[in-house]
Amino acid sequence: MVNEKQGAAVRLDASNFDLPVHELRTGYRSAVYFWRAKRILEMEGRVARITHQVFQKNENVRLCGTDEVIQILRCATGGYSDYAEANRLFERYVQVKKAMNRQAHARNEVEFRALVDERFDFSMQLDRLWIDRFDEIEVDSLQDGDTLAALETAMLFEGDYAQFAHLESVYLGVLARRTKICTNCADVVAAAAGKPVLFFTDRFDHFWLQDGDGYAAHLGGVSSVASNAMASWYGEKGIGTIPHAMIVSYEGDSVKAARKFNDHFPEVNTIALVDFDNNCVDTALAAARELDGQLWGVRLDTASNLVDGSLQQLALPDRDKAGVSAPLVEMVRAALDKAGFGHVKIIVSGGFNPERIARFEADQVPVDVYAVGSWILSGQFDFTADAVRLDGRNLAKVGRTFRPNARLERVV
Repeated sequence: MVNEKQGAAVRLDASNFDLPVHELRTGYRSAVYFWRAKRILEMEGRVARITHQVFQKNENVRLCGTDEVIQILRCATGGYSDYAEANRLFERYVQVKKAMNRQAHARNEVEFRALVDERFDFSMQLDRLWIDRFDEIEVDSLQDGDTLAALETAMLFEGDYAQFAHLESVYLGVLARRTKICTNCADVVAAAAGKPVLFFTDRFDHFWLQDGDGYAAHLGGVSSVASNAMASWYGEKGIGTIPHAMIVSYEGDSVKAARKFNDHFPEVNTIALVDFDNNCVDTALAAARELDGQLWGVRLDTASNLVDGSLQQLALPDRDKAGVSAPLVEMVRAALDKAGFGHVKIIVSGGFNPERIARFEADQVPVDVYAVGSWILSGQFDFTADAVRLDGRNLAKVGRTFRPNARLERVV
C-alpha cells in the first residue's frame, strides 16, 4: 500500500504555516456535521478504525497542499479531556482575540499587552486539556508537485475516526485550493514553452491566501511572484516595477516614472509600463532612449477594449488589434530593434491564459515574458475523502472502493 522509505523528500516545516491551532482543534473552522460526528463517536466510546481515502476527478493534475494537510493533522488530531471547559476557554479566547484587535487599532498599548497575556494564558490552558493522538494514526501521501490522475489516491489516513473527523472539510479545502493554483500554473508554464511566467494574482483574491498560493505557483513552475508573502515559503522575494498610478503621480509621464524607478531601485531590472498614452511603440522607444541601456524591458498592458494608437492605421479588424495583440507586440519589437534596442525585453499582461499563450507561441509572437493573473484562479479541483475500510476490511458506500496506490509514502 505504501512506500515506507524514510527521507524520500523534504516536506515543508510547520513554521511555514500560520495555523490557527485552537480553531482547528475545537471545530471552529470545520463543517459542523463533521464536528458532531466526532463528538457522537467520542461520547458513545465508539472506536471506529477507518481508512480515509482522498482523491479528485480531473486528469493530469499537479497535486499541492499535502504538506499543509500533514501539519493540520499533526497539530489537531486528537480531542479534549474536558470539552465543556475547552468550549468555555475557547469562547473567551475568541473574545480576547477580538478585543486585542480593537485595542491594536486604537493604539492602546497597555490594554493590548494585557490582552496578549490573557490570550496566552487561555491558549496554555487549552493546550493542557488537549490530548494529542497524531502518533496513533497512519498517514500515507504523495508529495506536493506530483502529477495526479483522476480517481488516483492522493492521501490515506487510517486510525480512530473520532480523532480526525473534524478536520475533513479543512484539509479538503486546502488541497482543492493549492492544487488548482499549482495545476493552472503548470498549464500556463507549459504553454509558454520555456519562457518565464510571472504569477500576478494578488489583486484578484484575498491577501491571506498569498503565502500558500505563491508556493503552489512556484511548484507549478512560475518564474516569479508578485509579493514577498507569495515567495515566503520557498525563501525568495516578490518582483514588480511600475503601476499606472505612479505614472499619474508624475503627471502622466511614463518615461519619467521609469527613470525615477531606475534611480531609486537600481538593483532591480527596470521595466517601463508603456500603454498609459495608448501608444506603446512611441512610449517604449522614448523609455529606451531615456534610460540608454538601463532599461531591461517594457510591459504592454493595453485594455482589451482599446486599439493601441500604433495600430490605428493597420488594415485589420479591431478584434484582431484590440488589447495586447500579436500585431502590437510585433510592432513594438520591430521599432525597438530598428532603433538599436534589441536587448530590451517585452513583457505582456492582461487576459492571458494557456490557449492564448499557446497561440502566441505557435505564431512566434516575440514575447519574452508572460504575466498571468486572474485565469490562474479559474476552474474546479474538488477533492473528496471517503471512508473505505473499517478495521482493515473493505467497507464503503456504493460506487466507492478502496484504491491502494504504490506511489504513496508513509509520513514518519
